[in-house]
Amino acid sequence: MAKAPARPKSEPPAGKASERIRARLRSAGQRFHANDNIAAHIRPGELDELKAEVQAGMQAVLQALVIDTDGDHNTQATAQRVARMYIDEVFSGRYVAMPEVTEFPNVSRLNELMIVGPIRVRSACSHHLCPVIGRVWVGILPNQHSNLIGLSKYNRICDWVMSRPQIQEEAVLMLADALHSRVQPDGLAIVMQADHFCMHWRGVRDHDTAMTNSVMRGSFLSDPTLRREFLSLLPKHGQG
Repeated sequence: MAKAPARPKSEPPAGKASERIRARLRSAGQRFHANDNIAAHIRPGELDELKAEVQAGMQAVLQALVIDTDGDHNTQATAQRVARMYIDEVFSGRYVAMPEVTEFPNVSRLNELMIVGPIRVRSACSHHLCPVIGRVWVGILPNQHSNLIGLSKYNRICDWVMSRPQIQEEAVLMLADALHSRVQPDGLAIVMQADHFCMHWRGVRDHDTAMTNSVMRGSFLSDPTLRREFLSLLPKHGQG
């Protein structure tokens, strides 16, 4: 009988999927912060195992909160629902590869400002795992060598980057990196405005404060006129 292939020394032969994935990441010298994508280190079937682990952990949280999940019909399946929500939806940007993006050559040699937005984005604060809901505007100044991507692909890439626990300041930087590597423009600008439920729902419970931040690269950073044009074309106070 043929022997099964030996596993890397750093990978446990059995045990939890989270332990195996963590061992692979460490063996590869790969960071796995809350907002990192780890899809390349996840093997087929392991996401279902992760969901089972999260479900068990969430059930323990509910028990620690003294919630009778056996007698309370509203919470009997809560742990399972939360596990599916985290892995398949709100944190899915950690566990799946970047969506396929078809790139087209800039045949017409477009070199004028293009603005995409507002793109509705949903994320979560990595401090309290509370929702972050906002809008993103993207400015692109292409050149004759730039790649053009379909309008919907901006939405897909935004969703992929934002569907992770993180802070807004880092999220826009990651989005800028993802878009710049695809489009290769002369200039790239991103503005994000979002409501943070860690402020609305807890702590100061302030319902009127939003956060706006921006990233400017290339021509948008070096050309004040272009930067002013981009910002002047955005709807005021997040309306639009």
